Amino acid sequence: MAFQKAVKGTILVGGGALASVLGLSHFAHYRRKQVNLAYVEAAECLSEPVNREPPSREAQLLTLQNTAEFDILVIGGGATGSGCALDAVTRGLKTALVERDDFSSGTSSRSTKLIHGGVRYLQKAIMKLDIEQYRMVKEALHERANLLEIAPHLSAPLPIMLPVYKWWQLPYYWVGIKLYDLVAGSNCLKSSYVLSKSRALEHFPMLQKDKLVGAIVYYDGQHNDARMNLAIALTAARYGAATANYMEVVSLLKKTDPHTGQERVSGARCKDVLTGQEFDVRAKCVINATGPFTDTVRKMDDKNAAAICQPSAGVHIVMPGYYSPESMGLLDPATSDGRVIFFLPWQKMTIAGTTDTPTDVTHHPIPSEEDINFILNEVRNYLSCDVEVRRGDVLAAWSGIRPLVTDPKSADTQSISRNHVVDVSESGLITIAGGKWTTYRSMAEDTINAAIKTHNLKAGPSRTVGLFLQGGKDWSPTLYIRLVQDYGLESEVAQHLAATYGDKAFEVAKMASVTGKRWPIVGVRLVSEFPYIEAEVKYGIKEYACTAVDMISRRTRLAFLNVQAAEEALPRIVELMGRELNWDDYKKEEELETARKFLYYEMGYKSRSEQLTDRSEISLLPSDIDRYKKRFHKFDADQKGFITIVDVQRVLESINVQMDENTLHEILNEVDLNKNGQVELNEFLQLMSAIQKGRVSGSRLAILMKTAEENLDRRVPIPVDRSCGGL
Repeated sequence: MAFQKAVKGTILVGGGALASVLGLSHFAHYRRKQVNLAYVEAAECLSEPVNREPPSREAQLLTLQNTAEFDILVIGGGATGSGCALDAVTRGLKTALVERDDFSSGTSSRSTKLIHGGVRYLQKAIMKLDIEQYRMVKEALHERANLLEIAPHLSAPLPIMLPVYKWWQLPYYWVGIKLYDLVAGSNCLKSSYVLSKSRALEHFPMLQKDKLVGAIVYYDGQHNDARMNLAIALTAARYGAATANYMEVVSLLKKTDPHTGQERVSGARCKDVLTGQEFDVRAKCVINATGPFTDTVRKMDDKNAAAICQPSAGVHIVMPGYYSPESMGLLDPATSDGRVIFFLPWQKMTIAGTTDTPTDVTHHPIPSEEDINFILNEVRNYLSCDVEVRRGDVLAAWSGIRPLVTDPKSADTQSISRNHVVDVSESGLITIAGGKWTTYRSMAEDTINAAIKTHNLKAGPSRTVGLFLQGGKDWSPTLYIRLVQDYGLESEVAQHLAATYGDKAFEVAKMASVTGKRWPIVGVRLVSEFPYIEAEVKYGIKEYACTAVDMISRRTRLAFLNVQAAEEALPRIVELMGRELNWDDYKKEEELETARKFLYYEMGYKSRSEQLTDRSEISLLPSDIDRYKKRFHKFDADQKGFITIVDVQRVLESINVQMDENTLHEILNEVDLNKNGQVELNEFLQLMSAIQKGRVSGSRLAILMKTAEENLDRRVPIPVDRSCGGL
């Protein structure tokens, strides 16, 4: 049996005891944190990966096609499926993984970005004396510590504030949070603490101060979910798993067991979504790790199989970074309808969510306006009245489908399982469903254990506790400095590369283009206000990116941070990908159109367009209408009733401002609601009304016209950069 041992100055007391980390750990940059994490010897003794770099997708397809039989075939490339592949291959099992879309294209990239045990689950466990919930929280807290350790570049501890507005709640919440620390035990990231009202406002100045009593701060983890999922899949590929995205399972293969006469699942018929090519992938064991699509694969095995998945939609929104402190989150433990809302800094923006609404299973979930407004209203309840929470400040919005499940072996088939469920069908199909992002590793371990037992596979214990994910092993908090010094990258870009690729950031830096400027020397940005650079597009293809959507949503996170910025970067991204992948003009146009549809429907752009339409009401005071008419007529000197690019150019030239025609066209097109190439007075008034109501923010035309009006005599330059780009 694998035993626990001293690692990095860690002393273990007895079999199964947890360690006190005495030396510097990977949390040194988080105030030299003491973290206790038990390591399994197997992970320490695991040989180096088979491949220094993940094989190309083409090489992986050949392996899938030409291997007579795998031990394990995993269907689904989300966190759990990728975790199963990594667990299996590191045990020495011949492993394959197929995903019909991209890795992390579903729920795994649309989370709250937290690595947590679940404060609210612990509350329920205590209130209801529910031992299952307690065990789930304890397991998640152990997995939280492990994930922070094995991917330090992609994750970090985050303090989260729980504001208290009633005196009696202070001891109540304090006891609950302290119990959370206690259950974490040696895996506690840092002790929770109480803040007075003044100290709470010092840490979170935009907080609603009326009736505020104080606050409690506790610690959980935060991560870049899509990149974390990708790191798991890439690590599995480096250890020898044949992994391929855009490989759809068309049907399951079966053969008759000569000993029992029963039909057994023996593989899958797979189709390359990109080329249409089909072939069989045979395996001793097939694992269904398809999240919300669990029942689809179960019914491929048995058309009469009962549905066990009860999908629930969780909507999140992203707002500008000024809505929250840079390093402090907020938890609303009891919203108006009993749900929990997190309000967190993420990637220098602010993420708020989530909702919990029953939904149908779909590959393309769409965030509803109702859910977006629900989150905004809850945010308003907790922020100071000095902060105007505007609908127009929503930069991106998405919906993720959480695959809640019922246990098919449970007597009460209507009861939703709070933990994950591993089910083995009569034909040997292993299904793993439910659970949460944080516990993906333990879910994978349980699944592979079940596969080994059911199919008599020869393999040892799991080796993934303490096993570094791609980019984590040689990462350090100061790695970005070397990138700046060695390659001449901007500090912000270097920090981003280090936090995204870990020790692989040097490979991206080597691909970076020369800027032609004195500084930075290399690293041409895809869009001005984000640190993503063109070299990441080239490197993303090495990470199995096949489409423009892969690039804007999962290799970079532009689509999740600001859909307008993502749309702005799209043409250049498609051009770069087309050059690397030999796309013709038709393919490039197709990629652009598909990516724009993705932004429009799945990332909240549709909601933006609905905030300002040709049917929008004009709700302005008569004095405001007169003021805006005067502003409009400064541009419409001929009293035509509309303005064109020529009119705007004339005004700009009169105050000595030059702007290229393409930019002007974009600016007017944002407000040209009937798309006739001009902005009518009515459209301008609709815009100003929407701005006053907070439905629209950051309109370049509105800012340009206001500034021009104010500066016609003073002749000062007009700022026209996109302001936040709110939806």
